[in-house]
Amino acid sequence: MAHAVETMAYAGEVPWHGLGKQVLPDLTPEQMLYEAGLDWSVEKIPAFAEVNGEKVAINKSALVRSSDSKVLDVVGDDWNPVQNAEAFGFFADFVSEGNMEMHTAGSLKGGQMVWALAKVKDESFELFGNDRIDSYLLFSNPHMYGKSIDVRFTPIRVVCNNTLTLSLGKGSKNSVKVSHRTQFNAEQVKETMGIASSKLSQYKEMSQYISSKRFTEDTKIEYLEKLFPVLGEAKRKERSKGAQGVLDILDTQPGAEYGEGTFWQLFNGVTYYVDHEMGRSADNRMNAAWFGSGVKKKQDALALAVEMVG
Repeated sequence: MAHAVETMAYAGEVPWHGLGKQVLPDLTPEQMLYEAGLDWSVEKIPAFAEVNGEKVAINKSALVRSSDSKVLDVVGDDWNPVQNAEAFGFFADFVSEGNMEMHTAGSLKGGQMVWALAKVKDESFELFGNDRIDSYLLFSNPHMYGKSIDVRFTPIRVVCNNTLTLSLGKGSKNSVKVSHRTQFNAEQVKETMGIASSKLSQYKEMSQYISSKRFTEDTKIEYLEKLFPVLGEAKRKERSKGAQGVLDILDTQPGAEYGEGTFWQLFNGVTYYVDHEMGRSADNRMNAAWFGSGVKKKQDALALAVEMVG
């Protein structure tokens, strides 16, 4: 399976995707690295092509994993690998100072995509009394061509374990991407992103706004058809699979009672569908929700909700 989880560990309750092995809470980043089976390094080795039985240099390099000599990908000579230990070290000060706790870590795509997720302590808010949203920091460290290091804040709705989205508009840095053609500077990334509380505060305002606005039958259908349009030959259908999928779970999704009839319920119907229903398997859904098409879909869902109630 292309997106299958290779290794994974989580602390505390079973995460929304239901994957991985459970480990003790309050691990250091270094301990989580080991428990998740990510205590390996990547070496960049010159790659060659065989021409008429001879090896010819091609100005490319192979990324080779130390644990099993597996070639993860072939990249340009200017590609700078960031080791897993360095990636996890990004969390060290946050965890030691008591501001974050390691939550989940693992690898997808045969080791090509490595990530770590940490919960931001004392950074949460509630809607309708009991609908709690917690803040997390996600660090993805790809060992593959065409993908950048990505550090981003990711809210998670506790009642249904939906990974939400911080689509905060122009000029607001809720994520930082660093090309492997540059040198990774952890302190610079931290400075660019700022403090988690300011990001969650902005998200809280947007959530409160859409949770105060009710949809009609017409605006509900308009919202879903804009997010999940019917394309190509399928235009003869009444609505797309995605739009129908959200409609099917809208009133039965966990937490549907919070903000029932509002754009908050509608937005969370989309996030629940993306995280828990769309895709062939749990690891495919996790890959899409964090690193693939699901991220963009949820960003669009929040932006459209704000636009339609504005």
